[in-house]
Amino acid sequence: MIPESFIQDLLARVDIVDLVDSYVPLKKAGANYAACCPFHNEKTPSFTVSPTKQFYHCFGCGAHGTAIGFVMEYQGIGFVDAVRELASRTGMTVPESDGFSPEKHGQTRNLVEIMSRAAAWYKEQLRRSEKAIEYCKKRGLTGEIAARYGMGYAPDGWNGLKSVFPDYDSDDLKAAGLVIDNDSGRRYDRFRDRLMIPIVNPKGDIIAFGGRVIDQGEPKYLNSPETPLFEKGRELFGLPQARQAMRETDTAIVTEGYMDVIALAQNGVGNAVATLGTATTPTHVQKLLRQVDRIVFCFDGDNAGRKAAWRALENALEALADNKQVGFVFLPAEHDPDSFIRAHGKAEFDRQVTQAMPLSDFLLRELAQRCDLTSSEGKARLIYEAKPLLLKLPTPLLRLQLVKRLAEASGFAQQEVERLCELKSYTPAPPPRAKRSAPSLTRNLLRIVLHKPLLAAELPAELLPDTPERPALLRLQQLVRASNGSQGYATLREQLRGLPEEQVIEAAASELLGLPFDEDEADAEFRATLDKLHEGGRKRQFAELQTKAQQFGVAGLSAAEKQAYIEFLTARENRS
Repeated sequence: MIPESFIQDLLARVDIVDLVDSYVPLKKAGANYAACCPFHNEKTPSFTVSPTKQFYHCFGCGAHGTAIGFVMEYQGIGFVDAVRELASRTGMTVPESDGFSPEKHGQTRNLVEIMSRAAAWYKEQLRRSEKAIEYCKKRGLTGEIAARYGMGYAPDGWNGLKSVFPDYDSDDLKAAGLVIDNDSGRRYDRFRDRLMIPIVNPKGDIIAFGGRVIDQGEPKYLNSPETPLFEKGRELFGLPQARQAMRETDTAIVTEGYMDVIALAQNGVGNAVATLGTATTPTHVQKLLRQVDRIVFCFDGDNAGRKAAWRALENALEALADNKQVGFVFLPAEHDPDSFIRAHGKAEFDRQVTQAMPLSDFLLRELAQRCDLTSSEGKARLIYEAKPLLLKLPTPLLRLQLVKRLAEASGFAQQEVERLCELKSYTPAPPPRAKRSAPSLTRNLLRIVLHKPLLAAELPAELLPDTPERPALLRLQQLVRASNGSQGYATLREQLRGLPEEQVIEAAASELLGLPFDEDEADAEFRATLDKLHEGGRKRQFAELQTKAQQFGVAGLSAAEKQAYIEFLTARENRS
């Protein structure tokens, strides 16, 4: 783990306004800054950045977070990578912990530099090769699209990279996956006579290459091996180039090959990405669903493409949410996305994507094809095959719909399907009884504490009623006391990541953006709110004692209860 103290120092050095403005132009809007949200398509700005609290919030889609959260969502990367990205911007070094060390980081940067130099050489070779240029023209690829994807050409020679790297025997060249040593120790270039496609990570670093053979030869496609930079189960080709179009359409199209992605982009479909020589993984799906609400898998129309689609379905299930959608496009058997869009055009391809088969329909259709639903054995097998898939689904609403359809297809009752598949029947809990004053008071208390976190240390737990804000207030108290009151909202927000109180605190923090909080009055309002809670508690206690006295008589009260009851009555008489 990265130490909390480092996260705190990092967030103190990063100005979220400068950070966000480097990606999305911001305009001053009162005490805050505003822009059209980079995470969903909108015409009227609803995305707000607070310079005082160092967080952003979108009132349109609910996106919320700190500088770290912004980099994670915008670049589609994980927490650790986002911290490293911000640390590099501020000149900080991430401390050694759990597999990360300065030495390893230095090797990584060295490999990135090697890949960048190789890519520049490949691009120069493409400009010089009539053969490669003619191949690009034959495939309908323009110079603009070649530049967008950084395409190049590896000449047909055994050691062309020696002209770029005089130390051709360096271990780093092999670690980067650019060269191969044969059994006799002879070293040669991995990529020869191939159109070269750089594979870029969300930060813009070249981490691998894909090579497409120019003439005849095998393999047709050759990718870099896995290296310290490149893990194929995590990376998606074309994601940096597709990010803007994905935001505009709220859809990511996933294909099997980088030439499909490039051909689609050449024909006006910019929101496509591709897996890299592996089946779609849960990591791929999670990465995309952090950025869009809909994924459409578009694979070749042959049997191999359908098998790939089923593997994608299996790996997508556990990453789904009820507000996310996954669909499948099945092209004619003779086509892949590249050939289909060239033959039928963008409009027809867009129609296919719009009308993509929903995941639930594909799942049920495939299962039904494996079972003879005219026999009892076939119906039993349908439920048997569906069980592991249903257990993967974290989405209660979609799972309920699938259970209902499986019950119809198999002849079992819905409750029987749930029992056989070991599913817990989903029954919505009754809504909690509304309380009149306490929820609004604790909500206001939460806003005050988020405005001035130091006050959380003074919260009297016994005064806090049982409201949705109580756990959040107690959690903030715990964090503030642990840090001796030195943390601002941004640091607290990162410590809350993944905790149950996260959502309540985000919602309360977003309300601060519209409230003109006076710093000098925060303490006074905090005390006044506690006084109101204290008075409310006394009234509830008196009402409980009064009810007990009326039911059992004063003799039914304990000595302490009698004393409290008398004090309440005396105070009441004095006020009147």
